[in-house]
Amino acid sequence: QVQLVESGGGLVQTGGSRRLSCEVTGSISGLRIMAWYRQAPEKQRELVASITPDGRPNYAASVKGRFIISRDNAWKRVSLQMNNLEAQDSATYYCNADVLASDAANYIEYWGQGSQVTVSS
Repeated sequence: QVQLVESGGGLVQTGGSRRLSCEVTGSISGLRIMAWYRQAPEKQRELVASITPDGRPNYAASVKGRFIISRDNAWKRVSLQMNNLEAQDSATYYCNADVLASDAANYIEYWGQGSQVTVSS
């Protein structure tokens, strides 16, 4: 069974750094776009960053220059390095990926369980 397993959330001070990681577990045949979304209380879920299979990143304007998304296709992982964190970055962060499971005919969008990141002063 395919799952996206996240790690790395927690409490960090303003101006600090934090790294989120997400691993695709289970048997898969393909992996397309991987991304990170976030959702703050009473706000809609928003795209933070995405990365294509060949490593081309895309960032939300609010995090460009501070966050770096990367992926390791061999290990089926995607990471988000978050630097110079601000209070507005506090949210639950979700890993997202389009995955072709080994026993499936089509790509399906999967989500991680969510990782709370709290930025405090």
